[in-house]
Amino acid sequence: MGSGTTSLQTVLGATAVKGRKVTNLSKDGLTDFILSNISSKQEVKDPFYVLDLGILVSLMEKWTRTMPIVRPFYAVKCNPEPAFLGALAALGAGFDCASRAEIEAVLALGVSPDRIVYANPCKAEAHIRYAASVGVNLTTFDSREEVEKIRKWHPKCSLLIRLKAPDDGGARCPLGPKYGALPEEVTPLLQAAHAARLVVSGVSFHVGSGATHSRAYRGAIAAAKTVFDTATRLGMPHMHILNIGGGFSVGHQYEDAAVTITAALQAYFANYPGLTVISEPGRFFAETSFTLATNIIGKRVRGELREYWINDGIYGSMNCILYDHATVKATPLACSSSRANPTCRGLRTYESTVFGPTCDALDTLLTGFQLPELQVNDWLVFPNMGAYTAAAGSNFNGFKTSAISTYLAFSTPTRS
Repeated sequence: MGSGTTSLQTVLGATAVKGRKVTNLSKDGLTDFILSNISSKQEVKDPFYVLDLGILVSLMEKWTRTMPIVRPFYAVKCNPEPAFLGALAALGAGFDCASRAEIEAVLALGVSPDRIVYANPCKAEAHIRYAASVGVNLTTFDSREEVEKIRKWHPKCSLLIRLKAPDDGGARCPLGPKYGALPEEVTPLLQAAHAARLVVSGVSFHVGSGATHSRAYRGAIAAAKTVFDTATRLGMPHMHILNIGGGFSVGHQYEDAAVTITAALQAYFANYPGLTVISEPGRFFAETSFTLATNIIGKRVRGELREYWINDGIYGSMNCILYDHATVKATPLACSSSRANPTCRGLRTYESTVFGPTCDALDTLLTGFQLPELQVNDWLVFPNMGAYTAAAGSNFNGFKTSAISTYLAFSTPTRS
């Protein structure tokens, strides 16, 4: 990856970014940027996202530096914001797509179909036919039935046999109960694909979304090598792709995983000729790149307890609390009630509850959370809101998650 200036130019010229306003943030300038956007909202105080493309650049540089032999194929399901996808494409990422709509979104950016892995082991026949029509020629499978569908509708497609990882890595969202061939199923599945005259180009696994320990990767890479050896023993064509899936989070978890993966690849594949290693990170790139700003639309005081309602919630961006087992945190911006001290520094705090806007009591976001005294039309800002948030929101009660705007910014990338 080049210098920060080169990366900025690359991102600014990306499809779905070019032509949009991108604000250059000074150091710690995110709060000022959010305040400036709030001040422009006189009547309509809808929630909005800020996408910091500088954070994305830093994360891509970190990935390239720490795992240079592993090419990231971003998991589109995590956050399909077009500007985010466009920036990733410009920075050289491939894409993990799970449906026709995701493939269409990536191709619309001008991405070549050979930069897409159709990483859904169970696909609708119509979606398989679409993949064939646009030249997406790499997909995963873990059943005989999937082999038959691909033989029928996309016989030129190369396959990756999806394994169930031996260990789910303490994942926030385990995937093994739904996907992945068991050890005793591998040989029959390879034989079925070979009999169908389909090319099995390699092995895929996924330890689970949001893995908490890295040893799972070593066990899964060892299991993958066993499958490579099995294919050789069966006289099948030379396998050359290893897809190590996702599960990465920013911080020590990623750093530990990078060390473990590098060592495991050296241990099991050091002398393996012509190997391409890819991965499917989602939250690693998306989570910290997005910040969500929400408006306080209601308030109630009960003794020392403060209760607030905001205009996004469990059925919107905060679905991550239920489905991604996320813990969210909020910082106040008292733009309406304390313009002299909008960040509320030094103010007394109260035990507070924060609700979403719908009429469902389940729509509760924070309980026992310390906040200063806030008023209707003040704001709550939620950092690290890019992973499995807006992507999985709904229109319940008429609150449309898809209508939430995203503002683009670019902070100075920092080496991490």
